[in-house]
Amino acid sequence: MENRNFCGGIMYSYNSFTDYWEGTFKRDNENLGTVSNSSFAVMGNIGLPQRLNIIFSLPYIKTKASAGTLTGMSGLQDLSVFAKWKFLEKNINNDNQFGMFLVAGGSTPVSNYVADYLPLSIGLRSTTISGRLLADYQWKNWFITASGNYIYRNNITIDRNSYYTDKMIYSDEVFMPNVFSTKTGLGYRKGDLIIEGVFDTWRTLGGFDIRKNDMPFPSNKMSMTRAGINLKIPVKPVSGLSIVANSFYTLDGRNAGQTTSFSAGLFYVLIYKKDKASSTPSEPVK
Repeated sequence: MENRNFCGGIMYSYNSFTDYWEGTFKRDNENLGTVSNSSFAVMGNIGLPQRLNIIFSLPYIKTKASAGTLTGMSGLQDLSVFAKWKFLEKNINNDNQFGMFLVAGGSTPVSNYVADYLPLSIGLRSTTISGRLLADYQWKNWFITASGNYIYRNNITIDRNSYYTDKMIYSDEVFMPNVFSTKTGLGYRKGDLIIEGVFDTWRTLGGFDIRKNDMPFPSNKMSMTRAGINLKIPVKPVSGLSIVANSFYTLDGRNAGQTTSFSAGLFYVLIYKKDKASSTPSEPVK
């Protein structure tokens, strides 16, 4: 996002699963049926000088199970705020461009939702800090991008004074393992039009498996490998308006659902008005 630009919009997302991995064992559960999650998120990106962006999002989430007696939850989840800095930009020639980005920030819960109610909790209620390094190479209108992300998650408290992981723990505090994730994208980019195929991974650095026929727990070991597609399509009659959409499918996992997800939203780019000082031509450098 260029300096003096603001991009804002609303995103709707839906994901669901019937089969899931209990440890490495894939199964379904007739007491749950299909578990679904739908959300509306307000998102924005503020363009600042020195190739710096501030990005924020806040989702409202609702969960549901199609069978059994467990009741879904709903509410505001976690506010996320990130700074994205393009610290390297190199034009190799007219057809080749290379850039590197650093993304840092975190998230924190904005409501006192129940984390110890998986898979129907709306989140894990852990405050996080993360750092991502991203590289992007474009040749004409084709590009490849790759990133690695480390997420620190602070411990949480739950509404009981003891629980069992791989041993009995007499405390209401739950140790949350940190996370490492990766993303690789390959696609076509021309102006505001983007078509991208994506392969990503998510893996906790610790944790334990779901016990047989037990509910998931916030500090479970969790890994996922997904494939999907990202789209950004400009709405030509309205300058600055774009449709953003994506879809992902979980190929493999551990203590995770085999999820199919869809998202779509509308985003609009607003360009700030220049101040008077900026409209006055500067004197040439002597």
